[in-house]
Amino acid sequence: MNGPAIQSLARAVIETEASAVANLSERIDQQFLAACGFMLACSGRIVVIGMGKSGHIGSKIAATLASTGTPAFFVHPAEASHGDLGMIKPIDVVLAISNSGETEEVNLILPLLKRLGVRIVAMTGNRGSTLARHADAHLDVSVEKEACPLGLAPTSSTTAALVMGDALAISLLETRGFTREDFARSHPAGQLGRRLLLLIQDIMHKGDEIPSVPEDASISQAIVEMTAKRLGMTAVTGADGKVVGVYTDGDLRRTLDSGLDPHVTAVREAMTVGGKNIAPDALAVEAVQLMQKHAIQGLLVIDHDGQLVGALNFQDLLRAGVV
Repeated sequence: MNGPAIQSLARAVIETEASAVANLSERIDQQFLAACGFMLACSGRIVVIGMGKSGHIGSKIAATLASTGTPAFFVHPAEASHGDLGMIKPIDVVLAISNSGETEEVNLILPLLKRLGVRIVAMTGNRGSTLARHADAHLDVSVEKEACPLGLAPTSSTTAALVMGDALAISLLETRGFTREDFARSHPAGQLGRRLLLLIQDIMHKGDEIPSVPEDASISQAIVEMTAKRLGMTAVTGADGKVVGVYTDGDLRRTLDSGLDPHVTAVREAMTVGGKNIAPDALAVEAVQLMQKHAIQGLLVIDHDGQLVGALNFQDLLRAGVV
């Protein structure tokens, strides 16, 4: 096969699966609402089951539910028949995934699940299947065709099931009022956790490390303070000790261009009035956004009483792994 033919096949796969996903919008019906209702009312956990490719999709759906405020875990249906059924309690809700709705390992445990009294939400591509008929709610994820040219490999069908699972998870997230802070508590490790949990006060320079000069100090004194504290800036404070401005490396370049004598000119004559600042209890990622928005390299940290309590620059954010 030549390059254009391969590209044509790849585009056909994407178009076929995109069409399958688009058709799901029509299936967000009363059955979907019932499934959400069962899960919202669940005092236990959502137990996701599925065989083969449906099992892989189910495992991912369970992980997405668990990380977005709906406790969930995956149970292999074949293992359920050999003891793992004991992991499922009457207070749980079972989400059973099978494209045909006739997967033997899944349907084998249906009577046992019914006897337990758990609610069963089925996700199938066959409304008339055994699994769909015995479920308390049925989510239709049928597709016109698989993207596989042989019509055999699960492609469009697994994509549709995954997207329907995401629709469930996000609908539940929004309904529960799940917040960024809740999400962060489920993702404490790695960059994601740092971006969502790390506060400015955790990484800012404090006390004697804060560069600061009074407004009547000379520009040369401000330069000495900037050099000593190595943050590329210094706060400029008024008589009451509150910040009135900031003097930065950029201000220094403008000072040199203007011909001002740094030894006799007060820093208030060349500072940036006010300057950008952030609160100590803000998320560190907010500092990144603020710096990028205003194309600056540092921020002063001002508490809710207007007092200077810290300072940080972009390098601090890099070292903390926020960027």
